[in-house]
Amino acid sequence: MDLSELPVVPIATRCAAAHGLTPSRLRRAVRRGLLRPVLRGVVLRADIPLTTSAKLAAAAWVVNETSVACDRTAAWIWGVDVHEFRELDGIPPVETCVLRGRRRSERKEVRGGSRDLSPSDWLEVDGVKVTTPLRTAADLGCALPRRQALAAMDALMRAHGFSHRDLYDILPRYFRRRGVVQLRELAPLVDPRAESQRESWTRLELLDHGLLAPELQWWVYVDGVPTYRLDLAYPHAKVAIEYNGEEFHTSPEARARDEARRRWLEANGWTVIVVDRSDFAGIGDRRWIAEVSAALSHAQRPVVRLYPRD
Repeated sequence: MDLSELPVVPIATRCAAAHGLTPSRLRRAVRRGLLRPVLRGVVLRADIPLTTSAKLAAAAWVVNETSVACDRTAAWIWGVDVHEFRELDGIPPVETCVLRGRRRSERKEVRGGSRDLSPSDWLEVDGVKVTTPLRTAADLGCALPRRQALAAMDALMRAHGFSHRDLYDILPRYFRRRGVVQLRELAPLVDPRAESQRESWTRLELLDHGLLAPELQWWVYVDGVPTYRLDLAYPHAKVAIEYNGEEFHTSPEARARDEARRRWLEANGWTVIVVDRSDFAGIGDRRWIAEVSAALSHAQRPVVRLYPRD
């Protein structure tokens, strides 16, 4: 079996026989990496890009005509993956909802619920009903833990351009919904400049510890040229907080560039504080938060004037 024998569109595993794939051939194709699971019960050829259209075609197999893809599935369709790291060894169920009074989906690959939706809350794209990016952001602001919720809202605002005013306008409709207190708290903090989930987490930790909101994606100019871009910065105090993402900083070349960059910044008066994933797994955040607080306090120390003796 080679790739040319396989369909170029997502297919449901329950319908694989129609494409000449017996259960054993299907398992073999997945095991060899020719097919990859994209949703629970749906596979796609490994060489086909997982575009929005492909995601919608995959969702069409499991989202029935009376249901609306919502929450993390809707975010995934809109290009924002907020599934947890521990879930990546499996395929999370598709999250859908129906209007109150309608029958929920009973498919095993679907996690269904009911919800009050207005016509402006969802769009139909390629035959699949999906909550809008704005509605998806607000729903996740209620449903996810605080860090993940802010990261999802940041990313959806960045990708789809809705505004804080749009978020504020939708808040009254969440009256008494579970999680609405968290949503109200997070709505003013959403910032589309955040470029990764952990940048959002880092910003939220700073705010939770009583520090002012940092600037995001701050450019440092060298001879009038924007040269170094900082993840988070307090530019007046010359304090930079950099999230060290393993996916971008593991090669020797990347580490060498990071080190040269940080040496230049420190030589030019910046305090650079590096945060990594381990700093969010227990008491690690106390270490870097204390470093940020100390650096900001040092920058705000009073000027001591020295007067010559008579």
